[in-house]
Amino acid sequence: MFLYHKVLEIDPGPVDALRAKKSKHLPHVLTKEQVKMVLAAMSGVNQLIARLLYGSGLRLIECLRLRIIDVDFDHRQITVRNPKGKVDHLTMLPDSLVAPLQEHLQHVKKLHRRDLDQGYGTVYLPDDLEQDHPNAHRKWRWQYVFPAARRSTDPRSGAVRRHHLGASGPQKAVRKAALSIAIPKRITCRTLRHCFATHLLENGYDTPGPLALSPVRPKYRAQGQRVRTVQELMGHKGVNTTMVYTRILDHNVRSPLD
Repeated sequence: MFLYHKVLEIDPGPVDALRAKKSKHLPHVLTKEQVKMVLAAMSGVNQLIARLLYGSGLRLIECLRLRIIDVDFDHRQITVRNPKGKVDHLTMLPDSLVAPLQEHLQHVKKLHRRDLDQGYGTVYLPDDLEQDHPNAHRKWRWQYVFPAARRSTDPRSGAVRRHHLGASGPQKAVRKAALSIAIPKRITCRTLRHCFATHLLENGYDTPGPLALSPVRPKYRAQGQRVRTVQELMGHKGVNTTMVYTRILDHNVRSPLD
């Protein structure tokens, strides 16, 4: 159906076909202590990315595609633009990441200035933005927060640009860190996003708005409101996607054997 509608642009007419069932597997989630151990076993830019995934609940590709304009240090907010679902949303910027991220961006700014001095320094922009603002691709605010180490040729335009960092580096770094501390689970960058949602629900956070988190006692707040909060922060289109994390929480139910 995707091939005919999106690629060939042909209407195949009514098709009697079964849709694939969505996976019902529960995500792997680490304890807070295990997350600390994984992050401590990492270093450099990969550690900063991993801390951002866990601290803000970003998908890896959303984190790598962040631009300078998306990070609001004053309001401790991150804007996730055009993510899965094609809807922008806000999430939190942890206080503990403000100083490390600002220090990182100082190095990125020096790199951008050097590229400009050498006749480069442009970045890919969506077509509509590039048409409305022809010089925006050179501006600092549109550069990637995590740029690649080397410039490369953009196959879409043939321009030599500095793209964002690839996904393989952070993925390998997270797996290596998990193996080094012998965690018997399949740990990926997405695991840190799962931990963000689960640990927020465990902590009993509630909010009158999308970002103003304040700890409250779970018995005084309905679980549905907490799920709604996490849904907004993670950018889930429907609440059913977020509800999976409530199935892996510790509900303080003791076994009769204990």
